[in-house]
Amino acid sequence: MSAHLALTQLVPFAAEELDKNKVTPGVLGFVVFAVLALAVWLLMKSMNRHMGKISFEETPDPATAGGTPKKPTATRGK
Repeated sequence: MSAHLALTQLVPFAAEELDKNKVTPGVLGFVVFAVLALAVWLLMKSMNRHMGKISFEETPDPATAGGTPKKPTATRGK
């Protein structure tokens, strides 16, 4: 509760010094953006590497490989 009270007392001081025409993200905003961009680039590089390992060719089903597919027998409660 005391942190909330301290923030409510400091907000008017920040509002007096804030010039709405000169608000910029600054260096911290650039660093955060650069880190996020680097993380996305690394994730995409890893995804491409993993997608290269996947074989998209399907193996034939052993139950249907010998000829005609077997029909499942469905039984209803009679």
